[in-house]
Amino acid sequence: MALGDHPMRTPVYGGLLIVAAMLGATWAWQAALPVWLRDVLLVVALLAALAGWLMTFRDLTPSRRSTRRRPPRP
Repeated sequence: MALGDHPMRTPVYGGLLIVAAMLGATWAWQAALPVWLRDVLLVVALLAALAGWLMTFRDLTPSRRSTRRRPPRP
């Protein structure tokens, strides 16, 4: 496992990405920006939030590995 590649950090990074997307979308909505730029920023925030959701909840799928224990060898 590489440095910074801990599997339990992925949901945290996903949650932070969702929060950042929410804050960015709020700023883009409230700022006095041209309409086209505001729309582009909102779409980028939506894509970032979807990526964060996938990162956060990807570990909720059941494992496909066999959970049977092998009997000990004599």
